[in-house]
Amino acid sequence: MNFEFPFNELPDALPAVLRGPRIERRRVLVGGSAFWGTLQQDGQLRLDDGRLLDAEAQSYLPPVEPSKIIAVHISYRSRSMETRNQDKPSDTPTYFTKPPTALNGHRGQILKPADCRYLNYEGEYAVVIGRTCRNVTPDEAWDHIEGFCPALDMGLQDFRDTDQGSMLRVKGADTLLPIGPGLVRGVNIFAQTLRTYVDGLLVQEAHIGEETIWGPHYVIADIARHITLLPGDVILMGTPCHSRSVDPGQTVACEITGLGRIEGTVAAIAAPRAAALGVGHRPADTPEVRRVALGFDARVPEHLKQNLQRARAGRA
Repeated sequence: MNFEFPFNELPDALPAVLRGPRIERRRVLVGGSAFWGTLQQDGQLRLDDGRLLDAEAQSYLPPVEPSKIIAVHISYRSRSMETRNQDKPSDTPTYFTKPPTALNGHRGQILKPADCRYLNYEGEYAVVIGRTCRNVTPDEAWDHIEGFCPALDMGLQDFRDTDQGSMLRVKGADTLLPIGPGLVRGVNIFAQTLRTYVDGLLVQEAHIGEETIWGPHYVIADIARHITLLPGDVILMGTPCHSRSVDPGQTVACEITGLGRIEGTVAAIAAPRAAALGVGHRPADTPEVRRVALGFDARVPEHLKQNLQRARAGRA
C-alpha cells in the first residue's frame, strides 16, 4: 500500500475523526479557572457546566495538555521545493520536539528577545492524540486521533547553526506554539486549505490534500513504532513554502478552512540576563541562519512575496 499522497487507499467510509458532524472543543479562562466548552453554531460557547458565553469575547487557553509535542521537519511539497529544490526532502519523515512550555493560546503574545533577529512564522495544522497509541499500522492510527487544531510553529532561527539537529532553542522557547482556538473533529483535513497571514496579508497558502507528502496516519504509525503516544500529545504536520521573519508589533495568523484561525502578536522582550554574562551560544547571523530565515524567494509564488513586502512596508 502506498501511504503517500494521493491517499487512494483511504476506505470509502472516512475514518470517524474525518466525518461530520463538525465538533469544536475550546478551553477558556473564566474567573481565573480553566473550563472546557463546545462551540455552538450561533457563535456561543457552551461550557460543560451549561453556561453560554460569547465565544469571541473569551480568553483562550491551548486546547491541548500534551506530555510531548513532536513536529515533522518538512512534509509539504512546496516547502521541499523551496528549501531542497526537489519534490520530496527525504525517503521518510524526520522529526524534532518542542517542550509543552512552548504552548500559547489564541491571541497571545509571541515573545521575540532583543538579542534575536529572526523570528519566523510557520502556519501548520496539529494532530492531537485521543487514545494511547503504540505499535499501530497507518490504517489503525486513525482511531487514535482526537482531532485537529490550527497552529503557528514559530522559530528563533538565530540558533539554527547550533541547534539545527535538535531545534531545541529554535522552536522550543516559551510562547512559540500558538495553537487553537479549538480542537476540531468531523472535518476531512485533506479537503482543507491552509493560509498564513501577517498583518492581514496572505503570506502562505497550500491545499493540504494536494501538497502533503506524509499524512497524519503515516506519521503516527512511524513515531509509534518506538514511542508511545499518550492522549493529548500533539504532532505538528509541517508548513508550506515561504516561512519568513516577523517583527514586534506584527500579528501572525494561521487560518485553516474547516478548522478555524489561530493568531498571536509578536512582542519585544529584553535579552535573557544570562546572555550578558556570556552564557551559552549567542544568537547568530551566519550564512546557515540566513539560509533558513530568509529562504529562497525565487522558488516562492510572487503574490506571497509581495504581500509580505506590503506588511513590512506598513510597519515602516
